[in-house]
Amino acid sequence: MNNLGSQKKQSIGNLGNIKRKTIKVSPAELVEIKPLLPGKNIPVLVQPVVEGVNLFSWANNNREMIAKLLLEHRALLFRNFGVSTANQFNEFIQATSNGELLEYRDRSSPRHVISDKIYTSTDYPAEHSIFLHNEGTYWLRWPLKIYFCCLQASQQGGETPIADCRKIFARIDPKVRERFIEKKVLYVRNYNDGLGLPWQTVFQTTNKAEVEEYCRNNDIEFEWKDGERLRTRFCRQAIAKHTQTGEFVWFNHATFFHISTLETKIKEALLTFKEKDLPNNTYYGDGYPIEASVLDELRDAYYQEKVSFPWQAGDILMLDNMSIAHGREPFIGQRQVLVGMAEPFSNR
Repeated sequence: MNNLGSQKKQSIGNLGNIKRKTIKVSPAELVEIKPLLPGKNIPVLVQPVVEGVNLFSWANNNREMIAKLLLEHRALLFRNFGVSTANQFNEFIQATSNGELLEYRDRSSPRHVISDKIYTSTDYPAEHSIFLHNEGTYWLRWPLKIYFCCLQASQQGGETPIADCRKIFARIDPKVRERFIEKKVLYVRNYNDGLGLPWQTVFQTTNKAEVEEYCRNNDIEFEWKDGERLRTRFCRQAIAKHTQTGEFVWFNHATFFHISTLETKIKEALLTFKEKDLPNNTYYGDGYPIEASVLDELRDAYYQEKVSFPWQAGDILMLDNMSIAHGREPFIGQRQVLVGMAEPFSNR
């Protein structure tokens, strides 16, 4: 055998001595984290950089990292993880929150259950928008986290705009803020008067005694009117402190529930009612009307901070509910966006 043949044989033989190396990939290398929109701080995009990343296993193994990301950025969008069912959505919520999901009771908008405490985001006519708000500010026990999952994106529109409530707070005239801090917000609601949700839907019961018990337990004044009709009145905070950072956030439904915020056609229909019989309306906590100029300023603060992006099927949007308000834009075509709430908190 010549020298060349001997060298080849030796080289081939040495291949058997090569050991396979296990390549370890850190959790950070499995995903990329970056702002979704140029020049906008929210939301922050989290998406896989390699194929086959299981979102639920990854989330379970990186709970602390996700919690830190949420506290730093307040709004996280998980995209391209192949989410396609309500059960997968529920798994993700369980993997990134503590405790059970919250039930939707004392509702302000129509919705229905998809699975265990997973709901449609809002069963509201597609041609209407929904003003920005934080979930449950008028409850005594609200969720610290709220999640949205897009299973079907609409043909056009249907975005879920978001806004940073710390920045909304900063935009409001300090004198206006002080007035709301001192007086709080009074909510007046009427049920079964022909418009708005009936009390049976809002409180998820047909038993008046259960409604009364809920109201007593939640500092809500109630009055039964003729014909199965109900009126409630209650005061809540206008401003809250973030549970982890102590930052002030604008945290109320004062603008959302005020009749002046409604779209023109709906507003005109409601003006046939006496003011005290409107389905929803808000006042200063002492019962005095909120000035039109103040409401204009509040709406403008929300609009100035509004950030919108188009949904993609499979997206999950995770929000710090005390820091980030959300809404809905009108849309064309079929749309399915689900919602779940987690980590109840009460400042009582």
